[in-house]
Amino acid sequence: MDEINRTTSSAAADVRAVRERVATHLVGRERETDLLLAAVAAGRDVLIEGPPGTSKSTLLRAITGEWGIPLLFVEGNADLTPTRLVGHHNPARVLREDYTADNFVAGPLVEAMRTGGFLYVEEFNRAPEDTLNTLLTAMAERSVTVPTMGTVRAADTFRVVASMNPYDAVGTTRMPTSVSDRMCRLAVGYQDAEAERGIVGRRTGIEARRLVADAVALTRATRERDDVRQGSSVRGAIDVALVASQLAAMRGVAVPDTDELRGLPEDYTAVVWDAMLVALSGRVHLDEIAEQTPEGVLREIWEDHFLLQPAAAAPG
Repeated sequence: MDEINRTTSSAAADVRAVRERVATHLVGRERETDLLLAAVAAGRDVLIEGPPGTSKSTLLRAITGEWGIPLLFVEGNADLTPTRLVGHHNPARVLREDYTADNFVAGPLVEAMRTGGFLYVEEFNRAPEDTLNTLLTAMAERSVTVPTMGTVRAADTFRVVASMNPYDAVGTTRMPTSVSDRMCRLAVGYQDAEAERGIVGRRTGIEARRLVADAVALTRATRERDDVRQGSSVRGAIDVALVASQLAAMRGVAVPDTDELRGLPEDYTAVVWDAMLVALSGRVHLDEIAEQTPEGVLREIWEDHFLLQPAAAAPG
C-alpha cells in the first residue's frame, strides 16, 4: 500500500510540474488547461468543442511538447477515409513484393499509436461515418488490425483528441453516441478582453497599448451583433494590429500613446479602418437574412467604437 501511495504521489507531482510548464505557453486558460491535462493524464480521449481561434491547438502543442510526445494533425473532411487515416501498402512495392509489413505506409492513426502521440482530428464532425468507426475501434480497443499486416497496439500515451465548432452546422454530420460515449468533452469559449489583449501583445510584439486595445475591441464587437452568425476570433485582432502597424509605418502615421479614445487623430483611425477591411472582412460570417455586407458591418463597428462610444475600449 505504501508503494502504491508513493507511485500515486509521484505521478501527481509530475502532472503538476507539466501543468506549470504548460502555463508558460498560454495567456489565461488556467481552468481549461487543468481539465484537459487531467483528462489526458487519466488516459481519456477528449473532444474539445469551441469556435476557431480559442487556443485549442496551442494548448495541445504545449502539453505534448512538455511531455515530449508527437502531435499528429488531421483535418476531418470527406477525404479522410479509413485508408488515409490508418495507412496503405505502397502499390509499386506490392507489385514487386506482394503485401508485406515492410511496404506498409503508416497513416496518422497508426503513427500516433506506435509513437504514443496524440492524434488531433480537427473538424471532427465533418469526418465520414466509417472513419469515425475506425477511430472508435482505436479508442475502445487501443489497437487496430490492418489486413495482411497484423494488429497495431497503441503505446500507453496514445490519445485521440478531436475538436469541433458548435456554431458551424454546414456540411457536418451528427456525432454517433457510440463515439461521444467514449470521449470526455471540454467546452472552450472566447477569452475575456484582457486575456485577448495579452495574446495579441505576445503574438505580435507590438507595444502600443492603444493599437492592441483597439484591435481587440473591434474584433470582439464582430461577435456581438445579431446579424453576424459567427464573428472573428482573436486571430483577427492579431492581424488587425499587425496590418495597422505596417500601414502606420508606411504612411508616417504616429500610433497614439494614450488610454483615452476621445480625440484620436483621424489619420490613425483611418489606418485602423483599412486594417479592419483586410483582416476582418473575410472572417465575418453574416446571418442568412442579413441585409448588410461584411464591409458595412465593419464600418458600423468602427463608427461605434471611435465615434459613438469612445470610452468602450480603454487598454485597462
